[in-house]
Amino acid sequence: MERKETHASFGGEQEVWRHKSVSLGVEANFAIYLPPQAKTEKVPVLYWLSGLTCTEQNFIGKAGAQRVAAELGIAIVAPDTSPRGVGVADDDAYDLGQGAGFYLNATQEPWAAHYRMYDYVVTELPALIEASFPVTQQRGIAGHSMGGFGAIMIALRNPGRYRSVSAFSPIVAPTQVPWGEKAFSAYLGPDRASWVAYDPLELVRTAKERLPVLIDQGLADQFLKEQLRPELLQEAARNAGQELILNLRPDYDHSYYFVASFIADHLRYFVSKLR
Repeated sequence: MERKETHASFGGEQEVWRHKSVSLGVEANFAIYLPPQAKTEKVPVLYWLSGLTCTEQNFIGKAGAQRVAAELGIAIVAPDTSPRGVGVADDDAYDLGQGAGFYLNATQEPWAAHYRMYDYVVTELPALIEASFPVTQQRGIAGHSMGGFGAIMIALRNPGRYRSVSAFSPIVAPTQVPWGEKAFSAYLGPDRASWVAYDPLELVRTAKERLPVLIDQGLADQFLKEQLRPELLQEAARNAGQELILNLRPDYDHSYYFVASFIADHLRYFVSKLR
C-alpha cells in the first residue's frame, strides 16, 4: 500500500491510499478519514459508496463529513466506484464502464476480468482496512445514487455484516430503470434471472435480516421519476415487513449539496445502531 495524500482535518487525518487489488486485478484508490480518537483506540467504520462518474475524491471533498465524524469518533472509508487503468474495459458513456461499476461482479466480457466491485467492497477492502488501520469490526454502509443502490443491496445480501445501512437518492429498482437495465445488461448479460441477486426489490422480500434502511430523497431530484423510484422499495418493504425510513426532502436535488445538508444525520444514525 502507498499513501498518496494526508491532510489534517478536525483533529484527525483525511488520507488517500493506493493498493493492488486482487479482486479488481488493478491498482485501486480508497480514501479513509481517521478521527482524533483513532490515535489512541480502535473506532467503528462507515463505508461510503459514491455514485456515477465519481472517484474516492467526491465524498471527501464535497460531503463535509469530517467534522461530525471527528465528533462521533468514527472512521469513514470511501473506495473508488470502479476499476480503472490501461487495459480495463470502458465505454464512452458516463453510466457504463470506468466510474460506473455498480458494485456487482460482472460475468460478461469484456467486463468480467476487472469489474468485481462486489467482492472488493464486501470482502477485500474491509479485510485490508481492519488489518491496516485502528478500526473495529463494527461496520456501517451508506452511499449516494449508484452507491446508495450498492449500500442497500450489499447490506441485504450480507446479514450480520453491517450495523446500519443508509442512502441518499438510491437507485432502488435497477431492473426497472434505464441506468440499471443498461448496466445489468452489459455486466450480467441478457438473462434477467441473473439480475435478481442484485435487485433490492427482490432482496428485501427474501432478506434473512431485517436491518432498518434509512433513505433521504430530494423531491427536486431530476432523476427521481425515471431512475430512482423510491416508492417501489417503499411498497416492497411494507409488504415484507421491512423497516424503511424514507425522508422526502422538498427543494433538494441530486447533488452533493443535498448530501452535505443531511450527512450528519446519517453518521449519527450509524452511531445510534452501535449501542
